[in-house]
Amino acid sequence: MITIDFSRLDIHPKDRILDIGCGEGRHLVQACRQQDTWCMGGDFLYDNLKSTQKKLAFHQALDDLASKKFYLSCMDVTCLPFKDSSFDAVICSEVLEHIGDDDSAVSELIRVLKPGRILAVSVPRFLPEKICWLLSDAYHTAEMGHVRIYRKTALVQKFLTKKMTFLGSHFAHSIHTPYWWLKCLTGPDRTDIGLVNLYHKLLVWELMQKPASLCFVDQLLNPVLGKSLVLYFKKM
Repeated sequence: MITIDFSRLDIHPKDRILDIGCGEGRHLVQACRQQDTWCMGGDFLYDNLKSTQKKLAFHQALDDLASKKFYLSCMDVTCLPFKDSSFDAVICSEVLEHIGDDDSAVSELIRVLKPGRILAVSVPRFLPEKICWLLSDAYHTAEMGHVRIYRKTALVQKFLTKKMTFLGSHFAHSIHTPYWWLKCLTGPDRTDIGLVNLYHKLLVWELMQKPASLCFVDQLLNPVLGKSLVLYFKKM
């Protein structure tokens, strides 16, 4: 499930790309598909990196990765182990809402990015996320759960005060929003709800098969129901 629009990252051959908070590697795999890039995936959880490694190995076996230069490491987004201006593109997708000290995280994302290059950030959109919080305390109080809900204007301003230029935004994953509302309504940890399980199968099918009809519906509803807010900035 790709949230970031890679066509907006202005990636060139030989570029160095950082995916921080890479999770199970969904964006890192896409980064490695860019022609002749050097890709670094970082995450706070070692188990996530193991899942990423398996996913990358799977795609390597299929020989569908344009770039074979990738590295994985445990790291903390509030204290990144890189020199200033180390990367040509930085991706931070669905991470900041988990971080207590998000000001330090934002500063680090900007610090390691080269001047004139692009930073892509995504967080849960305010209204869909707010409804999830209202429906279920367990949704956001879980270990490593969400600690805040962002409004777009406030988050953009957080970056603008650090000499970044705001390039634009979009919403993503509208068809995932009702699924999470259902999960929160019935209990986020329950696995015995038939309707929720059926919806999950639909989402997996959409992810694997990418049917034109569901992709169209997702794009059509994103301005209204998009679960993720995606922002793009350029470093001055």
